[in-house]
This record gives sequence, structure tokens and C-alpha cells, in this order.
Amino acid sequence: MTWGQIDVNANSGGARLYPPLDVEDPSDMLGDIPPEKAAEVFRLWDELSGFDAGQARESKLHLLQRLCAMTGAKNADWVGCVRLPDGPADDPLFGWRPYSLTVLNPDKEIRRRIAEAFERMDVGHPDVTTTRNAELAGSYRVLLLSDLAPDGWFNGPAYREWYAAIDRRDSIWAAIPVNAEAELMLGLHRGFDQEPFTRADLRLASFCLRGLAWFYRQQMVSDGIGIASARLTPTEHRVLAGLLQGISEANIAHANGQSPHTTHDHVKRIFRKYGVSSRSELMALWLGRQSRPRG
Repeated sequence: MTWGQIDVNANSGGARLYPPLDVEDPSDMLGDIPPEKAAEVFRLWDELSGFDAGQARESKLHLLQRLCAMTGAKNADWVGCVRLPDGPADDPLFGWRPYSLTVLNPDKEIRRRIAEAFERMDVGHPDVTTTRNAELAGSYRVLLLSDLAPDGWFNGPAYREWYAAIDRRDSIWAAIPVNAEAELMLGLHRGFDQEPFTRADLRLASFCLRGLAWFYRQQMVSDGIGIASARLTPTEHRVLAGLLQGISEANIAHANGQSPHTTHDHVKRIFRKYGVSSRSELMALWLGRQSRPRG
């Protein structure tokens, strides 16, 4: 997959439904970014490197907060997506489905609308903008909502239901491949009391996000996206955070109000889900020294 005009469907066997999109190479963008904005990006990268292994959610929210501040966005979404291995041949999303969701500033209506959109994806009836993005899976891409929307879309029901109804006038959508079976989708949103995003906003977001491959890998391991064989339970997430911080099982048990035996059972289940046999192998996944669990 090359930069520029993407005209190759990265999802083998699928037919492209829409014209190719122009995607800018973020490595060429530094000259277009004001020095003070570039300095903000570099500070953010340094800040993210200061979070420890047990602060995956905190570091994720910090990234979303700082991106909103830099681009003037009012809200942001982080969606972990996985590719199902046995999806139907005519699936409009080529097997891709949302796996996890973090909203920076959630409320009941936002959660309801997003849940409805996810349900439509599950039954094979996604919005056209989602389909267009899925056609480009496998490439790093950052696009304005207007790039993804066909003519007349902003006057249609999808825009009214999934955007206008929750005060989302305009969006930037970033898609970041983490491996062949997992991508991260990051959305930045402005409300109707704001102007739409500009190409300069898009370039700033793209430049900022392109330099964080290590961060996405660590988030992938912490969330189990595209690497764990099954979803982690909330308790397993807490135990995993302790393991990645090097905390002893006895102290993890104490922090979670469990017996050491119960915590050890959670540890064994976590190891099975990640395809590892030791804490050191689990940490190797988090550090990127072992890219895939053992079969």
C-alpha cells in the first residue's frame, strides 16, 4: 500500500464500491505545521511515554484530551476494531467489526447512538462512510468526514442520526492498522457551535498520530485487541495492569480484594488468552518483542 491516491482494495476479494481517495503522507507534513504546534506534538509524545504499563486507559484519555485541545475538537472516540476470520463473502465491511469503545466525553445519548450504529454494522448494514473507510483497511489514513461522504450524504438520515443528533457537525477519522486483524479508529468531532475542520487540522492530527506506533501496540495488548483469543473480563483487565507493572500476585490480590488463589486463576486465564506461558512473555508482547501469541 503506497501513499497518495489509494486505488487498491487492501481487503482481498472485495469489490471497491467508491472512487479512490487522496490520502496525504504525514511524513511530508512537518513543513506545513507551525513550529508551536509541532512543539505541542513533541511534548505530547513525551507525556505519553511517561505513563506506566498499568495506565493504559489514563494514557488513552490523555491522548484524546490533548488532540481535542490541539485541533479544537469538542469530543473524541477511540474504537478498537477486529477482523472476523469467517465473515460472509459479501460482507460490506470485509469482516471488520468494532470491538471496544472509549468516548472522551460520554453521555447517555452518545452511547445509545453509537451502540445503534455498531448494531447495524454487526448485521451487515453499515453507513456508507464506514464502508468507504473499511475498503482502505490496512493503510494508515486520516480523513475528513467530507472525504468519506458521497454527494447528498449530509442531507440524509445517517448524518442526522449518527452525527447531528449528538452535536457532531464535522469529524476527522484516523484509522491505524496495528496488525492484519486489528485497527484503531480515532474520531475527533466538532459541534454545531464550531466551524468545520480544515485541511490544516487534518494535517496536524495526522502528523501527531503517525508517530505513535509504540503507543498503539501497548494499547492493543492492554485492551486485548487483535491479540487475545477472547475478551478480558473487567477483573482480568485489573490483574493484567498489575502484571504489566511488575506487581506481585499477592499484592495484586490484595489490591483487588481477592485471595491469592483466585488471582492466580485469573493470571492463568490471561496467559491462555494471550498465548503466553509467563509474565516475561506477556511483557515481551507489550514491548513489541513478540508480535503474535503462539498458536
